[in-house]
Amino acid sequence: MTLRIERTWEAGRTVIRLTGRMQAEFLPDLQKEIEETEPKPALDLQEVALVDVEAVRFLITCNDNGVALLHCSPYIRRWMARERPRN
Repeated sequence: MTLRIERTWEAGRTVIRLTGRMQAEFLPDLQKEIEETEPKPALDLQEVALVDVEAVRFLITCNDNGVALLHCSPYIRRWMARERPRN
């Protein structure tokens, strides 16, 4: 299974809808989509079936840089909290 990246327009902003497995190998393409979108898009994670640790770290960075995470499952949120660097 791969990661499908689809750009949509919802509620006055660009939303990048992700479907499938979010793994390290797909992150460069997703990063490019985010960088090409102004203002910052939101990521819709409702259809994400599986993530790896690199994807979780990527989501932390996105969130810290102002990218909203929509429909992010509780298990991903908990994993992000565990992976977040401690100060």
